[in-house]
Amino acid sequence: MNAIFLLRVNLGSGEEISIRDLVNLIARTCGYDGEVLWDTSKPDGQPRRKLDTTRAERWFDWRATTPLVEGLRKTPEWYRGQ
Repeated sequence: MNAIFLLRVNLGSGEEISIRDLVNLIARTCGYDGEVLWDTSKPDGQPRRKLDTTRAERWFDWRATTPLVEGLRKTPEWYRGQ
């Protein structure tokens, strides 16, 4: 009998960034010039984000080689090309 295993691993740059800065960076990178609205009734959200990539390093010997800003720039370009 064959077994199928599914793994969930966070892959990211390992760089820490505030959510506000990340949203602004994504908007600029995608050419969005509209207004970003924040739900101030939920101020206790996650203020910063940094993915832990140690599991990917340990299991797959994988390390990010693309900086966050470059990856955010390349992602919409890739989707537009598909």
